[in-house]
Amino acid sequence: MNLKFTSLLFLLVCINIFGQTTVNNQLADYNFPKIKSSITMPVTIPLSEISNMINTSVKDMIYQDDSYTDNNNDQFKVKVWKTRPIRLVGGTNQNLLIEVPLKIWAEKGIGTLGVYTYQNTTFETVMYFNTAVNFKNNWTMITNTQPMGFKWVTKPVLDYGKIQIPITALVEKSLKEQQEKFCKTIDQQMATQLNFQQYAVMAWNVFSQPFNISEEYNTWLKITPVNVNITPLKFYANQINTNIGMDIYSETFTGSKPAASLPVTTAGSFNFTPVLGDQFSLQTTANIPFTEASAIARKMFLGKEYEVRDSKVKITDIRVYAVANRIMIEAQTEGYIKGTALISGIPVYDDIKKKIVLSDTKFKLKTMNILQKTASLLFQGKIVKMIEEEYGIPTQELVDTSRKSIEDAFNKEYYKGLKMNGRVFNLRPGQILLGSSGITAVIDTNASLKLMVNGI
Repeated sequence: MNLKFTSLLFLLVCINIFGQTTVNNQLADYNFPKIKSSITMPVTIPLSEISNMINTSVKDMIYQDDSYTDNNNDQFKVKVWKTRPIRLVGGTNQNLLIEVPLKIWAEKGIGTLGVYTYQNTTFETVMYFNTAVNFKNNWTMITNTQPMGFKWVTKPVLDYGKIQIPITALVEKSLKEQQEKFCKTIDQQMATQLNFQQYAVMAWNVFSQPFNISEEYNTWLKITPVNVNITPLKFYANQINTNIGMDIYSETFTGSKPAASLPVTTAGSFNFTPVLGDQFSLQTTANIPFTEASAIARKMFLGKEYEVRDSKVKITDIRVYAVANRIMIEAQTEGYIKGTALISGIPVYDDIKKKIVLSDTKFKLKTMNILQKTASLLFQGKIVKMIEEEYGIPTQELVDTSRKSIEDAFNKEYYKGLKMNGRVFNLRPGQILLGSSGITAVIDTNASLKLMVNGI
């Protein structure tokens, strides 16, 4: 069975981070924080999938006795088939109710002293089983199947014309023996197929390898699992539900690929917990090149004029770049003040404006005319106020694009029979970083996931 639900956790890192223009290695030396977080997925296993597993392992011909002389010369042959697929229904106490519909052909010899007359008949019955399920914290599932009797659809009768001989008692004895054997078959198949240790090891080792989440920005995401928590199984009429939670550290890197964690050969035991959270946290990045930041500034301010001492100062060119941890807005001016105005500030995210704006703003004027410097205070007040109030780099489009990208990645069938459904409910730019080519917004993301198993 390809029930790789734990391996699906690694898909959390397969996010296509968005961008406008390539910014190469601009934060190669930045150390992102190591975030303690958790990934939680509600998991639904339809009982029809376990039914498919059992039906695949149990052949249509369940039992065959071709000898008249075995069982103390009982002069009896029998063959037993499934008439339709075995059906499972969830019980009320972590158990499965199993229904096995059967068709039985029987032939009985009547006679004495080695002379017998044989007659056969075909009839139908339904066997019932109760399977208690116990999910061990070593990733194995233990079952204990007990017979729950059977009912006749049509009773077995041998018709010899004037004599009709019911053979219900003879057949019931054989059916009870086979039902006991069938219990062991069910438990053996469950133990073999429902061992998730190998998938837990695979998922854990997948996380040991960093993932490239943005080729454009050469950004890597590394998730280090710490431990796994699982809520008790809940049984319903047609499915089994549980929640799987993994405590992790998530780290973001730029530049060279970081070293992988050491792989494991066995998965550690998980912890049972009554309740898990339903969200995980992750940091990704989005970049705004200074070419775009400059284009935004030109659209806002190019050609604007300011009144200074009954004269005008006009902005003729403007560009944006970084010096150390400050954004520089360099404006060329003409008119009453001719020179270069430099407005600098520390970039921060304004949650109300949904923009990256400047704080701790400073002003400097470069001009060849010493007399104009005395007027610069008036100009400074006007332009700095305007920059603080009006200039900002909108992030809503970046956030919307990122949300769509993540949700697209979370709503696909990556493996046959395993479909993930996800929703991003909070995505917010946090820390703002500066590089040589542009501005990088660190995006804090919260999402929820659900894993559906189908066609395993």
